[in-house]
Amino acid sequence: MSVQRQLTNERMSQIVTHNGTVYLAGQVGDDMNAGIEQQTRETLANIERLLDLAGTDKSRLLSVTIYLKDIDAHFQGMNSVWDTWLAKGVAPARATVEAKLCEPEILVELSVVAALP
Repeated sequence: MSVQRQLTNERMSQIVTHNGTVYLAGQVGDDMNAGIEQQTRETLANIERLLDLAGTDKSRLLSVTIYLKDIDAHFQGMNSVWDTWLAKGVAPARATVEAKLCEPEILVELSVVAALP
């Protein structure tokens, strides 16, 4: 299977598929003025949309990396939304790290790896 790229610009592709695996570039929410819970909900909605476009869904998550602007301030709020979004029995490998994100208003960013059906 060749490498397929979707939603590509000169610097990156939002979706890359290769060998039965989907890789999503770091995703953020749409409202940068929202709190951690709303930014997390929006980010997860964007991820669901991209997974659907790639031909898979959140039940096939393999790995998720969660970047938080302030892990002490935002981990609990992000995790409460994550726990309601993720289906029971789906437990991807997950890393949550504190990171300096590209815009000061961004509180959470997620990168995802999922399997194709």
